[in-house]
Amino acid sequence: MKTRVVIVGGGTAGWLTAGIIAAKHCTVNNADTANIDIQQTEVILVESPDVKNLGVGEGTWPTMRDTLRQIGISERTFLSCCDANFKQGSKFVGWLDGESDHYYHPFMAPAGYGSVSLAEHWSATSRELNFESWVSSQGTVCQQNLAPKTSQMPEYAFGLNYGYHLNAGKFVSMLHQHCVEKLGVRYIQGHVEHVLPAENGDIASIVLVGGEHVDGDLFIDCSGFAAILIDKHYQIPFKSKQHILFNDTALALQVEHASDDVPIASCTVATAQKSGWVWDISLQNRRGIGHVFSSDFTDVEQAERALLKYVSNDPFLATKKLTPRKIKFTPGHRETFWHKNCVAIGVSAGFVEPLEATALVLIEKSAEWISQQLPRNRSAMTVLAKRFNQLTLQRWQEIIDFLKLHYVLTNRQDSEYWRAHQQPGSIPESLQDAMTLWRSQVPGLYEGNQRFELFSSASKQYVLYGMGFHTALAQSDLGRQEVLRVKRLRNETLHSTEKLLSALPTNRQFFSHLMKT
Repeated sequence: MKTRVVIVGGGTAGWLTAGIIAAKHCTVNNADTANIDIQQTEVILVESPDVKNLGVGEGTWPTMRDTLRQIGISERTFLSCCDANFKQGSKFVGWLDGESDHYYHPFMAPAGYGSVSLAEHWSATSRELNFESWVSSQGTVCQQNLAPKTSQMPEYAFGLNYGYHLNAGKFVSMLHQHCVEKLGVRYIQGHVEHVLPAENGDIASIVLVGGEHVDGDLFIDCSGFAAILIDKHYQIPFKSKQHILFNDTALALQVEHASDDVPIASCTVATAQKSGWVWDISLQNRRGIGHVFSSDFTDVEQAERALLKYVSNDPFLATKKLTPRKIKFTPGHRETFWHKNCVAIGVSAGFVEPLEATALVLIEKSAEWISQQLPRNRSAMTVLAKRFNQLTLQRWQEIIDFLKLHYVLTNRQDSEYWRAHQQPGSIPESLQDAMTLWRSQVPGLYEGNQRFELFSSASKQYVLYGMGFHTALAQSDLGRQEVLRVKRLRNETLHSTEKLLSALPTNRQFFSHLMKT
């Protein structure tokens, strides 16, 4: 029996979902018959010619390496086609005191993670150095704009864990071509006019302008803010989280490098402003820069001035007249994500901040889950939908708590925006509970479901201790053998840092070599 999956909407969400499902299930031309799924799933993507890609979600997690590899895309092809650059984590500037303070959240876990807790030793001692430099080499590597690997390493291999910065528009075009030509995804260009329901309330088919019917067994809504199926058809309510995460507007720019030899940063830079923050993402040929803010605390004119001042103060950016693109949104998510035979993925399911790489990883995780659990019959779909909804709701709650953590740890008192973020009424109870726990013990492996959680305890450690959070531990809490292991790990980290600094090329050097070979 053939299963037909119909994806409504292209963009990053639609084409990633199509690629992940098709790579596992679809029959394609010239495929090795041993690898053909006997289910013979058909994947159809319907995209309106009138809808433009959001185009600001240009950062990924390291999970994207596995996703690209699994759907059969060469890393060299990806890096070349999408102007892509390596992302080794994030750098937060001015979030603690609003001045020159900064910390890194690298993608490498602390040394010895899972067997010994360096965070406990760091908290219990004099707290020498900043936390991420004490437990990892990656922040220091990022500070020098170095690549996470050498050009001699195989595709997707790494010396330091990494994701990517990418041109979202070019990424979508590459996925489109690959999915259609290599994975057998059927592409239909057309605007959905209305939905035909089945007797049981499922979607039987969508009807396009011009009268074409597209039947399906499972419909995936990747139509972005329009949410054609999950909202307009099923009217699944949207749960606003603006009382927790205040930002509701973004101004986005694409700015060319000042020259072909300026440094290319190894991390996303998030610089706090009085009523929001500026993102800064370096690609090979340009940077994506934007200001996300709350309209309750400032207006577009003030935010634009802050954004343009940020750009004009950077000598590595080309100076020319710039006009930001405005994006309005309500932070939050659907009450339900899989209803009947329709599941929402991407912006149609929820949206919190316009470049948050977590949005992309949630697309990856959702599509992978559906691909692995693709319903074999309608009865199975009901059970799977219930499980998907439970898991996805947990993940959204985890995302909101983790994002909020960055705001509540601040010492800033220079604006109402930052003071409001520190008010207990804006902090979810689940986050308040976690912070109570972390005052007496560092985040550890047994706090959550490691198999499905998005943010490991290592990520929480980087944010907490990067922003000066204090966990009350005594030196005597650490056993003698563990102290010796900590000293060994510290020496290994110092040695590794020296070795990496001398061996790794800069990002600029890596990509110059890549384009010549």
